[in-house]
Amino acid sequence: MSAVHTGPGLADRVLGGWLGRIAGNMLGKPVEQGEVWTRERIDRYLRRTDALPLTDYLPGPPTESEGLDLRPEWRSCVRGRVHGSCRDDDVDYAILGLDLLETHGFAFSTEQVGDLWLLRLPYRQTFTAERAAYRNLANGLKPPLTATYDNPYQEWIGALIRADVHGWTSPGAPRRAASLARKDAVLSHTGNGVYGAMWAAALISAAFTAPTVRHAVDEALTVIPASSRLARTVRRVASLHEAGLAWEDTLTTLAGETAGLGWIHTVPNAAVLTAGLLYGDGDFTSTIALTVRGGLDTDSNGATAGSVAGVLCGASAVPGQWKEPLQDTVRSAVFGFDGVRISELAERTLRLARTE
Repeated sequence: MSAVHTGPGLADRVLGGWLGRIAGNMLGKPVEQGEVWTRERIDRYLRRTDALPLTDYLPGPPTESEGLDLRPEWRSCVRGRVHGSCRDDDVDYAILGLDLLETHGFAFSTEQVGDLWLLRLPYRQTFTAERAAYRNLANGLKPPLTATYDNPYQEWIGALIRADVHGWTSPGAPRRAASLARKDAVLSHTGNGVYGAMWAAALISAAFTAPTVRHAVDEALTVIPASSRLARTVRRVASLHEAGLAWEDTLTTLAGETAGLGWIHTVPNAAVLTAGLLYGDGDFTSTIALTVRGGLDTDSNGATAGSVAGVLCGASAVPGQWKEPLQDTVRSAVFGFDGVRISELAERTLRLARTE
């Protein structure tokens, strides 16, 4: 494992990852419906509420009727109304992953991931590929059949959002992080769905030691097949960014190139996420703001972008408007974890990161 480079210490980076994931998730939650909240509509809303540039949680709707298209959870995740984190699957899976590693260690099996879901996760709090896999588990199927039987969501974003803990507990070891994430992902996903989880875990792991976010993006690409659609899409974003194309134009180009995949598919979301990371250039606020403004699965992308940016800068450098309203508290549907302290989750994660 590489030594973490000078800058924030390991504990500060791990806490930064947790805070970033939760804050980015909360930022994107009100507009999490990609076919309704397009990139253009999100920016129209921000202009109407005088919130561009976006430097804080989303403002509440100016009128009650304008709130009808927001997710109903907006009432507890817009500016001035954030008092601890909302419950969300993007955070539940990070908690479940921590419980998995504490219970079974790094030698866990895919079957043990499934057993833990049945034990700790309510069925009604699972969606798309995870719900299909959960149903298959309950009906007695074993991995990898749990991922493929009656599951049209195999390449959607669900496995990617479960990957953070594998990056946080393998700092500076992206191949190891990707290997752990793969064992988790194959319970419910195949193809680019699995590659997305491996890529995200490697990205977060690489952020502990990378001198810039571009280095982390490049390093994460090494853990997935270069010919995969995911890898080609991430490289495309990086090349357009390097060529000096504006953020908006890069996303318009990628939207055309990934058209038809749907707003929860791993590949178009990876494009939005990569653009947010590269154009945000290591700045925490810019990174999560650009990522959420990019649309599609806004809360999932905001959460992963926040995790990467939080690891890069460390918790002490996460601006107060993002972390203070969280009140060091998480709401969670994972049995036994509701109301847990964010700082406690980070300490438990740090213990695992230090065991290697």
